[in-house]
Amino acid sequence: MPRPRKRLTGAAGPDKKELSEKRTKTENSENRPSKLENSSPQKTSTSKNCGKNLSNYWLMKSEPESRLEKGVDVKFSIEDLKAQPKQTTCWDGVRNYQARNFLRAMKLEEEAFFYHSNCKQPGIVGLMKIVKEAYPDHTQFEKTNPHYDPSSKEDNPKWLMVDVQFVRMMKRFISLDELKTYHQAHKATGGPLKSMTLFTRQRLSVQPLTPEEFDFILSLEETEPS
Repeated sequence: MPRPRKRLTGAAGPDKKELSEKRTKTENSENRPSKLENSSPQKTSTSKNCGKNLSNYWLMKSEPESRLEKGVDVKFSIEDLKAQPKQTTCWDGVRNYQARNFLRAMKLEEEAFFYHSNCKQPGIVGLMKIVKEAYPDHTQFEKTNPHYDPSSKEDNPKWLMVDVQFVRMMKRFISLDELKTYHQAHKATGGPLKSMTLFTRQRLSVQPLTPEEFDFILSLEETEPS
C-alpha cells in the first residue's frame, strides 16, 4: 500500500537553518551562556551496563515537511513512522556511499535517533531501533521513484536499506541549535559532543554516534532546554 516517501539521499543537504540567514533566524549558538562549557548532565541512557557495550548508535535524518522531488512527496516524519504497520518501515533512498556503508554496518536491535531535517526546527524527535539488517533498496530499480538509479543492477545492487521500528518519542525535542551549542562548548572542554558527525560531516543523512555521544544526548531529556 502507498506510504509517505522519505528523502534519504545519504548526502542530505544542510538543514534550512544552515542554508540562508534570510529565511531563518541566524544561528546564535556562539552567544549562548558560557555556563554550558562545563555542563555535563548525568547519563541516563539504557545503553550502559545492559550488555550493549559493543553496539553502535546512530542518527538518521528524514524530512517531516512536504517537498516534491520528481513529482513525489518525500515527506516522512516520526509520526509517519508511528503510523506504519507494527510501527516499522524500510529506511530507503540513501544515495551516498559512506551513508550506505553505515547502513551495512548496522546490527539488529541497535538504537538510532530519528532526526527531523531540512525543516523549520531541525532536531532529534525520537528513538527507533534496527529490526532488519541491510538488504537491497528496491527504490533504486523503480523508474518512477525519485531515488531511481539506472546504473544499479538487480544482480549487483549499489544501494542498501535497513528496517527500523519506532521505540519512543524523546521526552523533549532536542534542537539542532542546542546540540550545536554543546558541540562548540565541548570542542573547547573535551566534552562528549566535541567531534559529533552532525557538525563534522553535516550533509550525511545516516551518521554514527559514539556511546558517549548517545548517552549525553539522552541525558539532555532530563534537563531544561539551553
